[in-house]
Amino acid sequence: MTAARLIRYSALLVAVATASCALPGSGEPPQLYTLTPKSTFDANLPRVDWQLVVERPVASAGINTQRIAVQRSPVTLDYFARASWTDQAPALVQTLLIESFENSGKIRAVTREASQLRADYILQIELREFQAEYDKVGQPPQVHVRLNGKLIRMPDRTIVASQTADRLIRAEKTDMENVVLAFDEALGKVMKQIVEWALVAPGTTGRPTRN
Repeated sequence: MTAARLIRYSALLVAVATASCALPGSGEPPQLYTLTPKSTFDANLPRVDWQLVVERPVASAGINTQRIAVQRSPVTLDYFARASWTDQAPALVQTLLIESFENSGKIRAVTREASQLRADYILQIELREFQAEYDKVGQPPQVHVRLNGKLIRMPDRTIVASQTADRLIRAEKTDMENVVLAFDEALGKVMKQIVEWALVAPGTTGRPTRN
């Protein structure tokens, strides 16, 4: 075997070995994490006689993912290693919002946009912040969750109210479980604010008249 052929053969062996190391399933799978819906609300919330569709939240590409986002500086966005949400962040938040509305016991019906429900209102959500932030050296990160909601009356698609809910919760420790618990607390407070706002938003306590 000539020297040139030996070099090419050696390079081929390296390439095959490298490819085999990257085969699906060969690495350690990520730990999956989920969050919980809100279940406690103001007892004085009105009971509304209308039906609501909660659309999938809009989010930037950086947080429109299953990966759990972390900011180590104001101009960078990274992800925790070997840790993921059970669904893409916007889909996870949509599901939890729907369950939170149901848990309030104050609304006639609520579902996602893929259903055949004839909605009286649509709730459009923008997921603006959904990441852990290392803002202080030597301390656990704080979790930042911010949602903007727009309540749209059907069928004329008029925006009747808008609300932004924003929470910062510092994790008790730096481990992943405590970071996720901080996500759960921050999102829970934000969802509670959005649900209670939507149920008492101006002009929504009665059922809208359809043309």
